[in-house]
Amino acid sequence: MGKHDTYDAIVAGAGHNGLTAACYLAKAGLKVLVVEKNDWIGGAAVSRSLHDGWTYSNCSYVCSLLRREIVRDLELPKYGLQVIPYEGGATFTPDGDYFAYHSDHDALRREIARHSERDVDAYDRFARTVVRQCRFIRPFLLRPAPDPASLKPRDLGELLYLIKRAHGLGGLELAETLRFWTMSIGDFLDEHFESDLIKAHLAGSGIIGTGLGVYSPGTAYVLLHHYMGDVDGAIGAWGFARGGMGAISKALGDCLAEAGGTIVTGSGIDRFLTTDGRVTGVALENGDTYEAPIVASNMDVKRTFLGHTDRNDLPSDFVRAVERFKIRGSSGKINIALDAMPDFPAAPKDATFLRGDLHCSTSLQELERAYDDWKDGRWSSNPYFDMLIPSQIDPTMAPPGKHMMTVFVQYAPYDLQGKDGVRSAANWTEENRKAFADCVFDKIEQAAPNIRDRIVHAEVRSPLEIETEVGLTEGNIFQGELTFDQLLFNRPVPGYSQYRTPIKGMYLVGSSAHPGGGVMAAPGANAAREILRNIGKGSRMPSHAE
Repeated sequence: MGKHDTYDAIVAGAGHNGLTAACYLAKAGLKVLVVEKNDWIGGAAVSRSLHDGWTYSNCSYVCSLLRREIVRDLELPKYGLQVIPYEGGATFTPDGDYFAYHSDHDALRREIARHSERDVDAYDRFARTVVRQCRFIRPFLLRPAPDPASLKPRDLGELLYLIKRAHGLGGLELAETLRFWTMSIGDFLDEHFESDLIKAHLAGSGIIGTGLGVYSPGTAYVLLHHYMGDVDGAIGAWGFARGGMGAISKALGDCLAEAGGTIVTGSGIDRFLTTDGRVTGVALENGDTYEAPIVASNMDVKRTFLGHTDRNDLPSDFVRAVERFKIRGSSGKINIALDAMPDFPAAPKDATFLRGDLHCSTSLQELERAYDDWKDGRWSSNPYFDMLIPSQIDPTMAPPGKHMMTVFVQYAPYDLQGKDGVRSAANWTEENRKAFADCVFDKIEQAAPNIRDRIVHAEVRSPLEIETEVGLTEGNIFQGELTFDQLLFNRPVPGYSQYRTPIKGMYLVGSSAHPGGGVMAAPGANAAREILRNIGKGSRMPSHAE
């Protein structure tokens, strides 16, 4: 006989959004339980020691999108969260040159001029456009997406707010905004810059974690999504959570514990329990059951409803819409323990840009060909990667004198094509993971020729490993593509964009919901607000909707 208990609310999944929602609910006075399949919390925001002395941020790896309003509400620095900004980045070329992206504006202008005098002013125009778009969209991150088919006063009010914001742009700027949201990052960069190297460096943010290429419509918005965060008020800045990304989850877990919440680890959801169309609790794989009138799923929408919910409780059109929702695996991850800092011969001695994100892709055409490989079911033979060495800034990640490197790779298909021509996730064998890693190391050697000599341990993760451990369908880091057809009131399913589901008392709090993925915590906070509003405790939670 399994364990049994009753709570006011249960959250399925201790990812950062689930923990965020649980913190708000517990702070509002609810008796809250979080259940987690792994023996640790954090979902993709984890710090794990997989080689003695080294700490890996082995899924998500940089911090910027985490909303500072939520950090303030939950007092996360009180629980040890510290975000350290990093300085710039660089893209290295095979012939020994590089483009350095400096955080200092004047230094950046000089570096751009070294590659293209024309692109110096073009960058300022590019930056102004991106900042304008960020300022337009950021107020919507912590507001519910309005249902355009609803006549409820609240939905009408949110629609009016959206219309007022759009009207405030003016006709020309509104047209440019709609164009920006639907265009490709490649076309957007081609309109601004002439240097292939500069375009390649900036394009990465438009494809990271996305099953799209640089010339696929919608990737300009993906870039914007990555630029919407800030560190210490600097829009678009990035940083490292001291101690790895698990520091965010640890702070949330400590906040929840202080608020009286409970976390049970070590067994995942078997199914959501329902009676007469209303959720009544959860049954775990180990046989334990827990009851609650409110259940919130931090799993993605496909995993929640196609894997753990009785189809008889769901409208057929809802099920079809969930089946259509695009969640495609396109990324791999390699975490590396280094016995010393690799040499970067092209970089000046003590170059500060080595503390930022490093790349080796030199043109949009090269990136598009990498996407072509993914479409054919192969990992990219000439991949794009986002590589960082956070131990330069955060020495807690590695032993003294040693370093930890994290490499995020595009593209790696979930359904890998086998020698027989059949595509299957089962083709991600140990042999293929090693071949995938060797392909990435070959390209890293363009920038750091002695990288292989420095490696003492490497964790290689295909989309299958990310799915298996973290629970992200196909290893998709955003729990669903961030394309225009899957944003705002269309995310995840039209008519269900406000965290509620067809089952009464059941909510979505993960990144499949508005406003989408990344370590942002906005879906969790927004969903908690909706839950508290629905049970008459809306005043118990700070509001960011003003």
